[in-house]
Amino acid sequence: MRLPVLEGVIRRRLLVNFRVAPDVLQAQLPRPFRPKLQGSYGVAGICLIRLEHIRPRHVPALLGVSSENAAHRIAVVWDEPDGTPREGVFIPRRDTGSLLNHLTGGRVFPGEHHRASFDVQETDRDVSLSMASADGDVAVRVRGSYGGALPSTSCFGSLSEASHFFEPGSLGYSATKSAGRLDGLTLRTTQWRVETLEVADVYSSYFSDPTRFPPGSATFDCGLAMRNILHEWHSAADLQVPDGPPTAAAR
Repeated sequence: MRLPVLEGVIRRRLLVNFRVAPDVLQAQLPRPFRPKLQGSYGVAGICLIRLEHIRPRHVPALLGVSSENAAHRIAVVWDEPDGTPREGVFIPRRDTGSLLNHLTGGRVFPGEHHRASFDVQETDRDVSLSMASADGDVAVRVRGSYGGALPSTSCFGSLSEASHFFEPGSLGYSATKSAGRLDGLTLRTTQWRVETLEVADVYSSYFSDPTRFPPGSATFDCGLAMRNILHEWHSAADLQVPDGPPTAAAR
């Protein structure tokens, strides 16, 4: 059983991006995915998102729920069986501060979520966020200010170029406890509006793990943000894959 379309507000969405050697990413992707390239790099990262007023479509916003969530993701491309090219993101790990999301994710709505604690301090200009998963496997820290320029070292030449790279990646496939099955979920926004996030401090245990990313293979690239965006979540058909990285339960 799947829930109907859900709608709400993206109050804050931080995209903390790393440029990664494509062969390193490919080793972590199940078929048929391939890394989507920006120049000579693959792009992976963490989506840290605060959702508010989430409820089934047409239900009053007053009855919606709010949550802090994190998704580790890799930008990918692939070909459908008929040869049609597609793009989106592969999500090896999802975490949430919401017990409801943890209990229902992967059961009545796509996306299995691990429990995590979030500590967020923010103003209209600055944000500081840390996350620690309950199983102790994942920790994230980011501190920055909205606006400013992309780092001179970024693989993106401009904010517009970065925006165009990420906008088509609305379809995400998440690892599950069932080997060979990925949950599909599509994010639809009423508008696509991205701003820079000038990052002063960043840490990810996931991207710092040398068993996944040998030293020098994954480097922080840039931060982006979206704020106050109306959106909808649509379930997508599950994807059966012949092989791949460990299931969500092993993460």
